[in-house]
Amino acid sequence: MPCEYLSLDAMEKWIIFGFILCHGILNSDATALNLWKLALQSSSCLALFRDEVFHIHKAAEDLFVNIRGYNKRINDIRECKEAAVSHAGSMHRERRKFLRSALKELATVLSDQPGLLGPKALFVFMALSFARDEIIWLLRHADNMPKKSADDFIDKHIAELIFYMEELRAHVRKYGPVMQRYYVQYLSGFDAVVLNELVQNLSVCPEDESIIMSSFVNTMTSLSVKQVEDGEVFDFRGMRLDWFRLQAYTSVSKASLSLADHRELGKMMNTIIFHTKMVDSLVEMLVETSDLSIFCFYSRAFEKMFQQCLELPSQSRYSIAFPLLCTHFMSCTHELCPEELLPKHCAKTISQAVNKKSKKQTGKKGEPEREKPGVESMRKNRLVVTNLDKLHTALSELCFSINYVPNMVVWEHTFTPREYLTSHLEIRFTKSIVGMTMYNQATQEIAKPSELLTSVRAYMTVLQSIENYVQIDITRVFNNVLLQQTQHLDSHGEPTITSLYTNWYLETLLRQVSNGHIAYFPAMKAFVNLPTENELTFNAEEYSDISEMRALSELLGPYGMKFLSESLMWHISSQVAELKKLVVENVEVLTQMRTSFDKPDQMAALFKRLSSVDSVLKRMTIIGVILSFRSLAQEALRDVLSYHIPFLVSSIEDFKDHIPRETDMKVAMNVYELSSAAGLPCEIDPALVVALSSQKSGHCNNIHCLAKAINQIAAALFTIHKGSIEDRLKEFLALASSSLLKIGQETDKTTTRNRESVYLLLDMIVQESPFLTMDLLESCFPYVLLRNAYHAVYKQSVTSSA
Repeated sequence: MPCEYLSLDAMEKWIIFGFILCHGILNSDATALNLWKLALQSSSCLALFRDEVFHIHKAAEDLFVNIRGYNKRINDIRECKEAAVSHAGSMHRERRKFLRSALKELATVLSDQPGLLGPKALFVFMALSFARDEIIWLLRHADNMPKKSADDFIDKHIAELIFYMEELRAHVRKYGPVMQRYYVQYLSGFDAVVLNELVQNLSVCPEDESIIMSSFVNTMTSLSVKQVEDGEVFDFRGMRLDWFRLQAYTSVSKASLSLADHRELGKMMNTIIFHTKMVDSLVEMLVETSDLSIFCFYSRAFEKMFQQCLELPSQSRYSIAFPLLCTHFMSCTHELCPEELLPKHCAKTISQAVNKKSKKQTGKKGEPEREKPGVESMRKNRLVVTNLDKLHTALSELCFSINYVPNMVVWEHTFTPREYLTSHLEIRFTKSIVGMTMYNQATQEIAKPSELLTSVRAYMTVLQSIENYVQIDITRVFNNVLLQQTQHLDSHGEPTITSLYTNWYLETLLRQVSNGHIAYFPAMKAFVNLPTENELTFNAEEYSDISEMRALSELLGPYGMKFLSESLMWHISSQVAELKKLVVENVEVLTQMRTSFDKPDQMAALFKRLSSVDSVLKRMTIIGVILSFRSLAQEALRDVLSYHIPFLVSSIEDFKDHIPRETDMKVAMNVYELSSAAGLPCEIDPALVVALSSQKSGHCNNIHCLAKAINQIAAALFTIHKGSIEDRLKEFLALASSSLLKIGQETDKTTTRNRESVYLLLDMIVQESPFLTMDLLESCFPYVLLRNAYHAVYKQSVTSSA
């Protein structure tokens, strides 16, 4: 039995080294000479230790050339060397080809009928041993043999052979109890009976030998299937040691019982020993017949074979064979020797990537015609295979490989292919999302949010299809990656789409608004480019209309939009800090104006004493622009959340709308903060309150944004300073209306410039404010002036457009 699965490499070693040491028999025994020639024709080198090899032809020739009368043997060696160089490669190539097919059939049959593992166990270990020998032969000779045909030593299908070896090994491990049941019954029901008959028929049987063989029979007879069912651990090492002892007793020259005279007994005992190994030594048998730990010392060949496998679509499904080979590395050291290898030393990483040389483009007149969208789906017949088909096939085959085993143990480390795939998908998905923004800091270019959203959804659809081939939770990948993208930095400290878009909208779009190149159009709910000498590199409307802001909200989510709001508020805070300086600079005049709003002449004189009025208007306009942009973002967020979580949004909205006026401000602010996070507009902007709390010690411009700025800045500041917002705004309305009524009596063109537009601005302030009403406005400012102002501005716009 053991001879059936004996290593070919081991047999060749015995033959080569044996006849080199005892070379005299080659001249006297034709059978020995034939064995010698066969071994010399099959290989050119043998393994000494790990990747150290022994070149047999050269060593034998160097030895025999110094011995008289061995010219004939030297000629034999040279002939065998020529035969090995010419035919050994192709012979072993065909062996591997046959074994791929044979192992595939065997693995398929056993996966369908695992019960056959019992009676066919010998064939399994024979197949493993033969395949192992051929793989090791190729590994050893690939770089150590002169080649007439290099193709014979490059096996692009080696992964398939290793894969089916691993499949057979997996069957043996999985169905070990099935094999145990079979051979326990075999040993007790057949082997014990036959051995007992052979022992009884022995003419001579010394006492020691009789005791040993009786113990064999008793040990086997006492076995039962119940022991297997109870999970009992079997150990037949003592029985096998007794067999060695018996062989020693019966092999000496003067033994009364000669084993050579009882060949059936020897055959039977060898068979029994094999059967015992099927019960208690299945793992050891796998190591003995299929250990490929030698790959640990052929790292370059390992990497090369792995790379070839990945590059060949038909073999990529078997690529898991190479990671599985790493589980063999635990057999590199003997159990009695200290561990000398760390996991990082088991296989070297690829030192440098292979740079594919780009082919030189042949010069052609004119640009080639671009393919139309959808052409990849058009084909005349089913035989046409596109690159996409090939890539999809390669992907599905690779997924099969990754999904083949749930985990594998290499040294003390457990490697899980699916988790490895999941982690790398997260890394790749993260890099792809950021890459798809196409952000260029130098030119300040960035992809439109809707384009990025479409790309991300397409990418997610592809990733979801992986679930059809590999048992992984792709939703976990999406959650991990997309949630990280809603933060300022990801888990690796890299910029996210939230930080990229926040920076772009603040530093590019809103900066151009401040420079007068872009204006906010409330009716369109978008920012629009203004005609200027220097055309902008982007169209503001394509980045700020409601569809783009909704796409941005989908990408960034509530967390990302909150970060955007906080960044906007930081800029407002810096503008308020500058405004505070201007207020301090004009504090005396402003104090007098506060008490003189009912004295037009005095108000006019005081107004002329104010300094940096234009700066105040400019900064307040900037604040209004930022707040207008934020209102667009908040509205888009509300639309998106209303679609995804309508019940929750409606509950928050209902909660906000029913806050009693007498509610404590701290409680109200908590409700406003919740509402703001859902994109709902609030009477007091919590983000602005937080930003300013640190400060506690028709037309081709954006002046209309002042209304929003005045209302929200006032609400936030008076909340911080615990003043009555309504009273303060009424006071502001009285001051403003008094000043505007005074302008109505002026005749100076400079003073009355844009008078009607300023009237409309006052109306907008009241309409924007939740604290002021039209009745209050009419009590201090006649509505007829507003009606005339609307008519005048409309007439002016019609005239200018004509």
